[in-house]
Amino acid sequence: MSTILIKNVNILTMNKDKDIIEKGVVFIKDEKIADVGNEALLDRYSPDIIIDGEDGILIPGMVNTHTHVSMTPFRSLGDDIPDRLKKYIFPLEKMLVDKELVKVGAKYGIVEMLLAGVTTFVDMYYFEDEVAKVAKKLGIRGVLGETIVNFVAPDAKEPYEGLEYSKWFIEKWKDDHLIIPGVAPHAPYTNDTIHLQKAMDLAKKYDIPMIMHVAEMDYEYRQYKEEYNLTPVQYLDHIGVLNKNLIAAHLVHVNDEDLELLKKKEVGIAHNVGANAKGAKGVCPAAKMYHKDMRIGLGTDGPMSGNTLDIITQMGLVGKIHKLFNKDRSLLPASEIVEMATIGGAKAIHLEKEIGSIEVGKKADLVIMETQSINMQPIYDYYATLVYSANTSNVDTVMVDGKILVENKKLKYVDVMEITKDLKNIQGKILEIVKKL
Repeated sequence: MSTILIKNVNILTMNKDKDIIEKGVVFIKDEKIADVGNEALLDRYSPDIIIDGEDGILIPGMVNTHTHVSMTPFRSLGDDIPDRLKKYIFPLEKMLVDKELVKVGAKYGIVEMLLAGVTTFVDMYYFEDEVAKVAKKLGIRGVLGETIVNFVAPDAKEPYEGLEYSKWFIEKWKDDHLIIPGVAPHAPYTNDTIHLQKAMDLAKKYDIPMIMHVAEMDYEYRQYKEEYNLTPVQYLDHIGVLNKNLIAAHLVHVNDEDLELLKKKEVGIAHNVGANAKGAKGVCPAAKMYHKDMRIGLGTDGPMSGNTLDIITQMGLVGKIHKLFNKDRSLLPASEIVEMATIGGAKAIHLEKEIGSIEVGKKADLVIMETQSINMQPIYDYYATLVYSANTSNVDTVMVDGKILVENKKLKYVDVMEITKDLKNIQGKILEIVKKL
């Protein structure tokens, strides 16, 4: 590995004190951050590569804590259909999802994330091994789980067959430095108690994440109240599934007792504000979660739900939606939102010792946001600029494990035109099926 020195950047360290270093310098060696400081470091090192940040903003790589990246080929389909999951998405998946679609969708979606400064993503879908292979090849960090459901699925001829796939998948990827395999029962309402417990047993055995949609749907909330007189969160706790291995996406329908349980059990939380707003699901009490020091990060959900895979868009939505919903302009200042996008996401997936902040010893997952574009000036508050002014076009440089994947706003190792062509080929097949629905 080459040694790299990044200079002339304004560093948002996202450490516990949120230290900001203007005209900062970062030295990278052996895939990790070896030194962080001011311009005095320039005389200390003779690196192989020098990157001039040109007065940009250096942040930790952003973490997308929840998505279904291979659903990219379905983006913009049926956006305004009521009860779309059961009436539209599940039927489409049954007819169309195969290894090729998953592979092409993963390529396109991962490229979109990298160009937007996402360096780690949490994914759950079918044929998840295809997602893992693409993620590994493209150099992004992935926490990936095979979807488990109580019905026949695209890669399962029997209900719950995804559990067996998960065992094989975990064994294959458990020692990889970029891919963290997980187990991913779709939701409490698509899995019975015994299979939820079996999935968690697998997570505990290998000490890996269990990824699941939780308390997302209003009918889910009603079901568990009627059957058990418990909320979905309380039900999961009752059956022994609520613990630090769980990454729970959405958590829209939760009460104060649920929040206490989630905090006590150190559950990771994926807040998907954009997808929840578009789907009219409701507003997760993310501000309460943050101020209770819970493990909350930001997610996009699948590209068919939120139509984007970048966290920059989510940051602006978090600020605006929560301020509006709570009628409080001061709620969730920009620094707290950037925290959720970076170290908060790392905490949600229990990787805060490795990623999420710019500190010596952590992995060199870094993003330079350029500040020369017209939308980025003037800057009085770096955090506010990122949350309310920046967009994905301002992402200049992206590295994972000290490897530069995006440089001067372009991917170094991927032909975008080629993967776009593959996506359009699949689009034609999808259109033929949609016409019959």
